[in-house]
Amino acid sequence: QLQLVESGGGLVQPGGSLRLSCAASGFTVDYYAIGWFRQAPGKEREGVSCISSSGGGTDYADSVKGRFTISRDNAKNTVYLQMNSLKPEDTAVYYCAADGRLGSSCPRADFGSWGQGTQVTVSS
Repeated sequence: QLQLVESGGGLVQPGGSLRLSCAASGFTVDYYAIGWFRQAPGKEREGVSCISSSGGGTDYADSVKGRFTISRDNAKNTVYLQMNSLKPEDTAVYYCAADGRLGSSCPRADFGSWGQGTQVTVSS
């Protein structure tokens, strides 16, 4: 069964950086589209970034483009989200998710498998 575990969240000051990790088991991340999402209190969940299976590309929400970078380490079967220049409005629970269809890509991704989330708080 597909399983995802997020880690790396915490409390940082505005302008700081964090790197979130999404460790996968039961499947190989290189073969599937993996997305990062976030949900703030009282807000609906929104997409942050996505990386397609091998041969595809990456996507970013306008609000994070230029500050966040998604990447994949196939040897460690892990997807990362590097977050720089963090702002208070980035505060949320961050989730990673996978499209369980072999060879999936971000423009057509259907995320059915989700991790438990990791809290990111940006405050002075």
